[in-house]
Parts: sequence; structure tokens; C-alpha cells
Amino acid sequence: MSLRVLICDERTLVSDGLRTLLEGETDVQVIGGTGSGAEAIVLAREGRPDVLLTGLRLQDMSGGEFLRRLREGGAELCPPVVVYALGEITDSMVDLVRAGANGVLAEDASKAELLIAVRAVASGHAMLGPPVARRMLDWLRSSDDPVGVPYPAVANNLTGREREILLLTARGLSADEIAGRLFISVATVRTHLYRLRCKLQLKDRAQLVTFAYQTGLARSVDSRFGCPPAGGLPAPSGGV
Repeated sequence: MSLRVLICDERTLVSDGLRTLLEGETDVQVIGGTGSGAEAIVLAREGRPDVLLTGLRLQDMSGGEFLRRLREGGAELCPPVVVYALGEITDSMVDLVRAGANGVLAEDASKAELLIAVRAVASGHAMLGPPVARRMLDWLRSSDDPVGVPYPAVANNLTGREREILLLTARGLSADEIAGRLFISVATVRTHLYRLRCKLQLKDRAQLVTFAYQTGLARSVDSRFGCPPAGGLPAPSGGV
């Protein structure tokens, strides 16, 4: 069964190029494209694509506003979103993840990176392209208390198992991989991830990863459990 992709970018050359790249794959179908954020929201709710691929240059709104409005109809109506962007990681880029981006790629990402990201987020993973992951981690580690939440206050709200699962999620492991690492069922991992999102008032895995590094929680848990420091987030095993 083909993955159904919707493309949103005001630059016709960019959207046409992405369509050409994706339509060369037997397991990917591009169901439409538009340069308007408002139209993309309508198309996403009516067409129910498996993935929405968007740039930050839209005709009628910013990338952050687009993501927020896209999610106003509820998570069940919002497809996983891959954002491609050019430039350094800044507050605004992190805000995109907070707003609901499931994947972020550099605008000069290769075809292989694009396909990995599309397939990964369609399978429920969060995906950062290697250059983006490195820049984002460097930015988060150099930020001074960017969310203003001290580590002890956060830790007191989480169980030991939840902290373990948050750390492994921040290091890029899938639910299946976390289950294998901790010798628990995948269903149990998903239950813990759901509880983490509820406790921390976050929407998805991408926001959990950002939260873990912004608060310093991932680094603190790394040291407590004797884990090596996490590097850039790897692509999910097998690219899915």
C-alpha cells in the first residue's frame, strides 16, 4: 500500500521537484500540492494523507502558524508533518517542533534523507535529518534554561521507568527498540509514552525529545544511569 503524501510550498519549482523525487518511488503517492497553508489544511482534512511535507514559505501564513492551525482540528485529523528548512537552529525552529512537526530536514537534504523521513514519520517515529539533529542538540545544550523548568521539579513528576523511556526516546529509539532494551512489551512502552505526554502536556514524540534536552532532563538522566552522552538522533532502524 502506497504512502500518500501532500506537499505544501509556495515555490512551484521546489514543490514540483519534490513531487518528481517522490513519485519515482513505488511505495509513495503524491495526492496533491499547494502553496497556501489554508488550502493545505483543507486538503489534509479531506484527503487524509499519511504524511504532509511542507516548507516554511507559504503564501498566507508562517510555518509555525500553519502547524498550529493544522492541529486545531485534533490529532486524529492531523497527518504526521515533515518540515524542511534552511538556516541555523533557533528559537523559532524549536517552536516548530513544539507546534507539532514530526520531522525536520535541512532544505538541501538528499533524496535518501527525504524518503527516510517520509517513511519514518508515517510509521510513528520522530525524524531529524543528521545536520539538523547536530545543530539542534548543539543549540539546546548551549541554551540557558530555555523553558525555565528546573530539573528536580520535572523529575518529581516522573517515575523512574518514565525517565528511562524519555531518555531512550530522546536518543532516537522506537517503541519496539525501547521494549527490547528494557525487556517490557511494546504496549507497555506506548502506555508510558502516553502518560509522559499527558503529564508534560506534550503532543508527540518530537516534542518529548525537545523537552528532554531543553530541560536538561536527558543529560541528567544520562549521568544518573551511567549512559554515554546522546549524540545526534539516528535514523530509525531500516528507515521506518
